[in-house]
Amino acid sequence: MSQLRPAVLLMILLTLITGAVYPLLTGALGQWWFPDQAQGSLLDIGGEIRGSSLIGQSFVRPEYFQGRPSATSDGSYNALASSGSNLAASNPALDTAIKQRVADLRAANPLAAPPVPVDLVTASGSGLDPDISPAAAQWQAQRVATARRLPLEQVQRLIEENTSRPPLYFLGDPTVNVLELNIALDSVPRP
Repeated sequence: MSQLRPAVLLMILLTLITGAVYPLLTGALGQWWFPDQAQGSLLDIGGEIRGSSLIGQSFVRPEYFQGRPSATSDGSYNALASSGSNLAASNPALDTAIKQRVADLRAANPLAAPPVPVDLVTASGSGLDPDISPAAAQWQAQRVATARRLPLEQVQRLIEENTSRPPLYFLGDPTVNVLELNIALDSVPRP
């Protein structure tokens, strides 16, 4: 009994520290230091939540830029089912899916020069990637400009304005957040 009492007290103390104090403290510090990120990096446009800048969305209409394919189960861009496709590079099903995506993209973007950027035909590890490369955005620019009846140069300028660059070139590649770019497009008056 003399050894059991300290063990039980230590278990209760560590449970309180790791199960209550630590999560509450880190949650409070996160809200204080990074309030936008702690709330999910939601994009509020005119009082309406349009989505999160951290999670990709499906855009299928021709006047919008499309993101990377989603590999999530139970529908595309399902944040509750984040996963990659789990198909090996040697899997014939992956080759078939990529060939179909390339064909669909070429049909939707007949004026775009080949080749189709790889990030438009392959899913990310999470299946929820919100970003594409600037090259993938430029590849779609003519379709979007035509569908919106905007000058191509104006659409290309929006892509440039919505391109995020790492602080140092060796820390990553430039990216374009598809949701933010499409929101910027919606703010342009249509002719």
